[in-house]
Amino acid sequence: MTRISCREAMRQALREALTRDPRVFLMGEDVGRYGGTYAVSKGLYEEFGPERIRDTPLSELGFVGAGIGAALGGMRPIVEVMTVNFSLLALDQIVNTAALYRHMSGGQFSVPIVIRMATGAGRQVAAQHSHSFENWYAHIPGIKVLCPATVADARGMLWPALQDPDPVILFEHAQLYNLEEDIPDALEVDLESAAVRRPGDAVSLITYGGSLAKTLAAAELLAAAGISAEVVDLRVLRPLDTETILASVRKCRRVVVIDECWRTGSLAAEIIARISEQALYDLDAPPARVCSEEVPIPYARHMEEAALPQPEKIVAAAKSLFG
Repeated sequence: MTRISCREAMRQALREALTRDPRVFLMGEDVGRYGGTYAVSKGLYEEFGPERIRDTPLSELGFVGAGIGAALGGMRPIVEVMTVNFSLLALDQIVNTAALYRHMSGGQFSVPIVIRMATGAGRQVAAQHSHSFENWYAHIPGIKVLCPATVADARGMLWPALQDPDPVILFEHAQLYNLEEDIPDALEVDLESAAVRRPGDAVSLITYGGSLAKTLAAAELLAAAGISAEVVDLRVLRPLDTETILASVRKCRRVVVIDECWRTGSLAAEIIARISEQALYDLDAPPARVCSEEVPIPYARHMEEAALPQPEKIVAAAKSLFG
């Protein structure tokens, strides 16, 4: 076992990919000489050189498109977008090009690109740098959407993602870069399944990404109140592991979905719809969800915290299911 930060785990994952496959290269804003906006690629420019650690202009539409072209040409690009808010400038390339090539070419072409982007709030960087659009990308056929919530997943997801013939979006919650955990020396990460992070039998708490730690804290508070909560970390947002979700719901018979996206049109809504379609009569109470308030994420600390899912909100939602 080795104790490292999430930032260092991601750096190790990048170094491993660059070392194992000469077709892999990293490109994005400030990933080279500066070492990355979040210092994830720090030192890699000096180690691998400017051909494989490429600084790009401030044009998401341009450099994501260049990455797609490189993938079509046989390379294995890792494209870093500074924050999910800025990825909207590249939506045409991601949604109308990368996600469609395999289908529209009848399987003749694939786009093996990994697009990394920071997501989430909690750092007082205001609305243009703090939103969560994971559910937008999880809506799109033709791509895989990953969201590590642990250091082990952050370390282990990149290499198998690069083996996928289709585009993979890798969301990194910005609050997790400083997280430190012990991880095993040999890692095998499943890119198909959700993970039960805490077993329980009274209420199922389903979440992902930056909300996992808050959900685990809520489970501790519920345990102190005599309520056994099971915590499910989705990890893979597209395709969703519906089987693990339903198994937890059928065991616990009550469910709360915690999602940092806004409530309207959220991933939480899709999960609850699937539960209602396939396990409605296994429930002892209506499904509940805890999402961000439907406002642009505020700058002020107390307002930002009030807008986001918090352990106390999760506890209150869970307790409400018991009357």
